[in-house]
Amino acid sequence: MRITDTKFNADVTWKIRLKSNVNHRHLILHLNDCNEHLLPTMSILTRLLVAVLCFGSLKTHSVAESSQFCEKDGLKENCGETKEDRSTFSSSLGVRYLLYDVNPPEGFNLRRDVYMRLAIFMHEMKNEENWRLVLPPWGQLYHWQSSNVGEQTKLPWRMFFDVKSLQKFAPVIEMEEFLGSVQKKRPPIDEVYILQHYKDVWEEGKEWQDRWNIEGCIESIPYSKSGKAYTGPFWTYKNLSAQKVECASFQGHAALLKGILRQSRAKVVMIDHAEVALHDRYGDHIYWECRRSMRFARHLVEIAQSFRKQQLDSSDDKDMVKRPDNWLEEREYTTTGGGPYLAVHLRRKDFLWGRAKQVPDLQFAADQIEKIIKKLQLETIFIATDAPKHEFAELKTHLSKFKVLRFEPSPTLKYEIKDGGVAIVDQIICSHAKYFIGTHESTFSFRIQEEREIMGFQRNTTFNRLCGREEGIPCTQPTQWPIVFK
Repeated sequence: MRITDTKFNADVTWKIRLKSNVNHRHLILHLNDCNEHLLPTMSILTRLLVAVLCFGSLKTHSVAESSQFCEKDGLKENCGETKEDRSTFSSSLGVRYLLYDVNPPEGFNLRRDVYMRLAIFMHEMKNEENWRLVLPPWGQLYHWQSSNVGEQTKLPWRMFFDVKSLQKFAPVIEMEEFLGSVQKKRPPIDEVYILQHYKDVWEEGKEWQDRWNIEGCIESIPYSKSGKAYTGPFWTYKNLSAQKVECASFQGHAALLKGILRQSRAKVVMIDHAEVALHDRYGDHIYWECRRSMRFARHLVEIAQSFRKQQLDSSDDKDMVKRPDNWLEEREYTTTGGGPYLAVHLRRKDFLWGRAKQVPDLQFAADQIEKIIKKLQLETIFIATDAPKHEFAELKTHLSKFKVLRFEPSPTLKYEIKDGGVAIVDQIICSHAKYFIGTHESTFSFRIQEEREIMGFQRNTTFNRLCGREEGIPCTQPTQWPIVFK
């Protein structure tokens, strides 16, 4: 409810927020001016409000809570801890929502990177405007090809990540919470901006500069007008549509999105092809805070722990790996241990033609693995791979002197955690090994290297890759990206 007295230049705003399961209310009074000498000129109601605020006879309540950004689960509201104060938000539109999507062919781990770009942007924006970043549901991705795991669409982030941990860094919510807040609004999305590269971006001699413009769409778009609203993919939700869809030629970092958002008065804005926006803070302490906040879902961590214990004789205590439950408590340290096994990520499928020169054949991969495991004096090899069963069996014959394992969940477990959960368990197991070897330019390997860097493994045990037969040995190894703490 908003009350403005025309005789007084104070704009008095009431906001009521009902706190779930608590039989009381938070009242906020905001005054642009507080001049006791003007009290006689005001109406009785306004005079009462100003007197209450100016003379302190009633204490106003901040909406700051120990749980600022919340994830709704059914009828319950489960909130993560945060030190931030919601009263610092200043948007005159109240809560606003930023949705985003990514080029459909992009994989799971590239999408995680795009999330970081948007999360860091929201982290920087949250003290200026009252935005919520809506986590896009996971859908059918290229590598999610299992036919016996049920439908792999509209999967919430909590299936794979600890959303409360994410919320300690940025104001993020699940899609279902967003839908619950705008379910009476049609169409739910006010504006969609499809990011596209400028036509002249690849012109020789063209000077790079951050820029954006609303322009005509260069390529066909998956949105079409149906009546008064636009329909489109929208993560396969049939009840989602948009009032307006425009293309924005975009060249620059994610912070440039601020220009698009601030020229709009829309409450719900969606950015499509968000991968076009570049990292603002790549490699600095803010980047690593965001990355550290991306803890995996607890049930997946427990599955990985069980496999390590039963199959690899590995546990955090035995391996001398330290990692506090809360990422905010992490400090820089060096881990000299690790599980008593060699971990290898061997990418196959699309990399056999996309990175043919850098991906080894199975025999050449086995030769390299055998050489390294003998040097490490280990006997067990864990393989994370998208190779079909017959290729994995062939690889094992080349490494018959050693114990070679991969994570193969039961049909029931695989149905529960889906292909994405299997991939994360693979990454967790690889990240705890004494030594890791990855695949050239694979984001799956990059994410493992980041996990190991966070846990403090020595970099010569982390930033390694298999060489292609055409390259020969040695080949160029991965760039090392050291972690940075504030």
